[in-house]
Amino acid sequence: MILRAAIFAVSLSGALGAAQFPAFSQQYLQRLGGAVDALEQVVADFDASAVALGLSREEALAQMSGSAFVEARRADMQRTFERHAVLRADLTVLSGHGPFMRAYHAARLTDGEVARGRGLHSDRHCR
Repeated sequence: MILRAAIFAVSLSGALGAAQFPAFSQQYLQRLGGAVDALEQVVADFDASAVALGLSREEALAQMSGSAFVEARRADMQRTFERHAVLRADLTVLSGHGPFMRAYHAARLTDGEVARGRGLHSDRHCR
């Protein structure tokens, strides 16, 4: 009897989760697009500053040293570039798919800040 109740509870939880997934995945996809757009602005601004000084992104990052603040900012920018690349790849895979294919790619719906609607912040705060 306890086993049946446990199976029923797990089945009910799974059904409720499956019923909510299409709406969640659609909202996540919209937030993901916004996060990618915001991060693209940050990346483009950094790259433009580097190019204006005749530097590549990597060269500009390498020059960010000398004080604790500047080195912390360099680390922030590196995380921003990495996060932008991951989120952009996720958006590329998820765009144009319906809920069933988004469920197939559910591993790409895992950014905590995007899920909570805070897409621009560094992911170091949500892991």
